Amino acid sequence: MSRLILASTSRYRRELLARLGLPFDVDRPAVDETARPGETPADLAARLAAEKAADVASRNPDSWVLGSDQVAEVDGDALGKPGSEAVATEQLRRMSGREVRFHTAVSLCRGGTAHATSDLTIVRLRALGTAEIERYVRAERPLDCAGSFKVEGLGISLFEAIESGDPTALVGLPLIATARLLRQAGFAVP
Repeated sequence: MSRLILASTSRYRRELLARLGLPFDVDRPAVDETARPGETPADLAARLAAEKAADVASRNPDSWVLGSDQVAEVDGDALGKPGSEAVATEQLRRMSGREVRFHTAVSLCRGGTAHATSDLTIVRLRALGTAEIERYVRAERPLDCAGSFKVEGLGISLFEAIESGDPTALVGLPLIATARLLRQAGFAVP
């Protein structure tokens, strides 16, 4: 079996990929995640997933490299990882009572071969009061999560509904699509 490398230091993606039971290594991609002028959130996610995989693949030409990225979108604007409680609180205020689109892209490459796919998950947040937003952010500290929540934890209490074809996509790596790409590359999944 070919060597597989996850081009990410995200513990969430590492935990998700481990569910597929394949051995893999992890390598940090060196990619500027700044959006380009006029770039849509979906295009940004796809470009970053491809660039992350390509960057790590350039150092490991005989390995399959899996890159992924997720961008949250509200009214056409991309929301990044908050990084601070103040930004997380502001993002949740902005998303309160609204629909948020999460674009999660995956790229699998080796040499000149690349496979790519993406997932769209739509989340409807319920109307949130300032006190409950602040309580949530203090309790779960979702500072490294696109959208400022952890769906796999207490963050689920913030929602009215989730529309998705893959329940793992919102955590950061759509495993249904990822497994399909890995099978296309010759990996035995399961």
